[in-house]
Amino acid sequence: MLGYVASEGRGAGDLLIQAVAERLRAQAIPLAGAVQVNEERDPDRKCDMDLHLLSGQNIVRISQDLGTLSRGCRLDPAGLERAVGIVSHALDAGAQMLVVNKYGKQEIDGRGFRPLIGEALARGIPVLTAVNASNIDAFLTFAEDLAERLPDDVDAIVEWCLRQLPADERRVLAGSAIPPHSTKL
Repeated sequence: MLGYVASEGRGAGDLLIQAVAERLRAQAIPLAGAVQVNEERDPDRKCDMDLHLLSGQNIVRISQDLGTLSRGCRLDPAGLERAVGIVSHALDAGAQMLVVNKYGKQEIDGRGFRPLIGEALARGIPVLTAVNASNIDAFLTFAEDLAERLPDDVDAIVEWCLRQLPADERRVLAGSAIPPHSTKL
């Protein structure tokens, strides 16, 4: 019950996970997690990285402005941990799926969303995430035999997500008149 995408191209996984989350929210699936939205700035600066939390309207900035000549990692670990704390409460409040923007370096090092991914899986809550090509081996070591690679297709991923839900929830969704496409995050 750990689905992942490994999209090629800068930001492709973010956009794919965001589109899937929008569709799941439109179907009123109780979600915990976050999608990453990058806000482009002027050409001399790198984008701002924000996590849009799926259990409400919270947005947490996870990037730091290190200046125009910086080369180091811009991730703000405190911002990421703040987002993880908020998502943890949403997981405890009855979420039926955990959506994590990506399994990245922080998760490889045992931080970030990694503890929540493990907690969700231990509770039987399905997890969806994106993984960069450079992190696949570390992710698969963590996931062991639980990981299922999903195609880079929003419809196929949404179908996978819906199949992971409890049978009674799937019956409710099958009888609802909620359209598959809806509002943006």
